[in-house]
Amino acid sequence: MGSAKNSSSAARKARIEELRRAERARERRNRALTIAASVVVVGGLVVGGVVLVNSQSDKSAKNDTVSGGDAKGSGDSGHFTTGKDGVQTWSGKLARTHVTNKVSYPMHPPVGGNHNPVWLNCNGDVYTKPVQDENAVHALEHGAVWVTYTGKAQKADVDALAAKVKKTPYSLMSPYENQAAPLILSAWGHQVAVKSASDPEVNKFFASYVQGAQTPEPGASCTGGVMK
Repeated sequence: MGSAKNSSSAARKARIEELRRAERARERRNRALTIAASVVVVGGLVVGGVVLVNSQSDKSAKNDTVSGGDAKGSGDSGHFTTGKDGVQTWSGKLARTHVTNKVSYPMHPPVGGNHNPVWLNCNGDVYTKPVQDENAVHALEHGAVWVTYTGKAQKADVDALAAKVKKTPYSLMSPYENQAAPLILSAWGHQVAVKSASDPEVNKFFASYVQGAQTPEPGASCTGGVMK
């Protein structure tokens, strides 16, 4: 039994390290593409083609991002169903449109829906002040687990969960008063309330949903976003 657990833990660590390497490689490629794009833009200025480039860029951005009052809804439909283990799973649609304003989510904390184009850093980040739902939802889309707590949570539990998050890539933690229980763990489309940091469901939830099968964008970055 112990051998199987050790093997599972080693495989999980190997997968996370592989994701980290892929993220670093992707960031290097992005930097190279940014430099190349800058050269092209400078050349376009010289030959007078910059107007066309900007026009095409603006058109693309409008197709990907919605701003203003039309984007206030989360775009979600459905409801939670609760499993025998207490994990709630969203049954229905979770929208994924990028929006630039506040979103009204049907659940708290949200487990999906329209969200900000910039993700919240989730590389084991522990926030001591509330964060923006719209950025945190983008982190969930990248496969992160979000730990939230209210003022009713025991300090020992908050400290223990913070320590776990800090050593777990693709996770984050923040205070969140508008939730039904003192301690809640969320992933894209999934959520569970736990009794304490030692609740067996904590490790089970992390094992299942950190870069789990529910992730819409597995391997996407958890760094380089916003940090508050």
